Amino acid sequence: MFRLRIVHRGASQDSSMEPGHWSSEHSDALRDYFFKGLSYAEIGREINARFGTAYTRNAVVGRAKRLGLAEPERMTSPSIVPSLPGEPGPLSPLRVAIPGLNLPPPSALRPANPVKLRCVGVRPRLIPLLELERGDCRYPYGGDKEGEEIRFCGHPRQPGSSYCAPHAHLTRGPGAASGRSAGAAVLRLVSAA
Repeated sequence: MFRLRIVHRGASQDSSMEPGHWSSEHSDALRDYFFKGLSYAEIGREINARFGTAYTRNAVVGRAKRLGLAEPERMTSPSIVPSLPGEPGPLSPLRVAIPGLNLPPPSALRPANPVKLRCVGVRPRLIPLLELERGDCRYPYGGDKEGEEIRFCGHPRQPGSSYCAPHAHLTRGPGAASGRSAGAAVLRLVSAA
């Protein structure tokens, strides 16, 4: 009687060994490489190079599971099927937090430079909305906190504006043309063909 030897990818295996059989040396090497943080594909390459075997990545994954080595849990989506009345809802799967996921860039973690607020030399009259008269400045004050009443400047408005002269300047911003200057664009309505 003769024995058949199978040669696969440069490595020889005796047919008397059942397929997928891992020797204790190979299993110990798998454990060592696993705890060093190598991927399953890298573990397979290392074991194959070290012992002259031809284990695939899937063979390494299967053996690792049989050895009880932990594999990172995969996140699953919650069920989109609603529960029937009276049935308990589906339990949420535990999720593994991935380090560094959804963190802002380091530049966002630095304190911001303080903003220099624009202000004017006007002491507002702080008039409530219901007491505003037709010619009063409508520049608002307050309302920043929950339940805080908004009051208005109340000084005489600039002609053609909702604000007094100092507040009108603030709303236009620096370098903006005041009112309707000679450089203002003229818009014409043109019919479309």
